[in-house]
Amino acid sequence: MTASRLIVIGGSAGGLQTILTMLPALDPQLRAAIIIVLHRYNQPQSMLEDVLAAKTNLSVKEAEEKEPLMPGVIYVAPADYHLLIERDHTLSLDYSEKVHFCRPSIDVTFSSAAAAYGPDLTALLLSGANDDGVEGLVDVHDAGGITIVQTPDTALVDFMPRQAIGSAPVDHILDAREMAVFVNTFSNGPGI
Repeated sequence: MTASRLIVIGGSAGGLQTILTMLPALDPQLRAAIIIVLHRYNQPQSMLEDVLAAKTNLSVKEAEEKEPLMPGVIYVAPADYHLLIERDHTLSLDYSEKVHFCRPSIDVTFSSAAAAYGPDLTALLLSGANDDGVEGLVDVHDAGGITIVQTPDTALVDFMPRQAIGSAPVDHILDAREMAVFVNTFSNGPGI
């Protein structure tokens, strides 16, 4: 098994709680970059990065245009922008129309990451109230990446994980702690 160079995590309602459970268990020497896409309101003074940073020893920052992805860094999609991953493994922000009534859209990030990283990608879809992310999981699977969905019974809102399980090829169905173990093991394995 080769190590995953990029972990993309998408969630909506209830997704933040899952991420806050996962973060303390992540290896501070993680050899993969992590991107988090959460549906959230556009607020001038967002505290999301501070909330996440308080739960991990990994570096947490809001994603910036043309920024290169670095291992051991958690990049958070800015509110009201789609976050795309370019083939040269840099980030791109886009203000095009909403997808599934959302910007940032999980599908947009998952699909662009699949095109850029192929089998070196792991995508995690968490709790949420719509089906954003399901089409992106299909793209990740088709590109050879690994797809993981939160166990619906552990999701605050189980609609998103249930839609994914019913509509996309899902490699693993895990709770938050199991996801953290998987990310640590897979990302730090041979291959980077």
